[in-house]
Amino acid sequence: QVQLVESGGGLVQPGGSLRLSCAASGIIFSIYNMGWYRQAPGMQRELVAHITSSGGTNYADSVKGRFTISRDNAKNTVYLQMNSLKPEDTAVYYCNADHAWYNYWGQGTQVTVSS
Repeated sequence: QVQLVESGGGLVQPGGSLRLSCAASGIIFSIYNMGWYRQAPGMQRELVAHITSSGGTNYADSVKGRFTISRDNAKNTVYLQMNSLKPEDTAVYYCNADHAWYNYWGQGTQVTVSS
């Protein structure tokens, strides 16, 4: 059974930082591309950051220079370091794993940026 379990969300003030984690089980983690997506109320889910199985990364323009995605294949975990958070970063953040025709989602973790 495949599981992606996100953690690390919460309430943070503007300008603050959070680190999200996504622990994967039931997959050969090292061969999967991993991504972080987010969905704000009334909005479509959007890609935030993506890291390939070989370590290549790409980011949404809105988070470039503030967010960093990384992976630890030994721990089957992908991270999203979020710095200089803004109120518009408020959303539910989802972890995604994809490889060939396989695609899996986590349950999401809420991030709220507010003073």
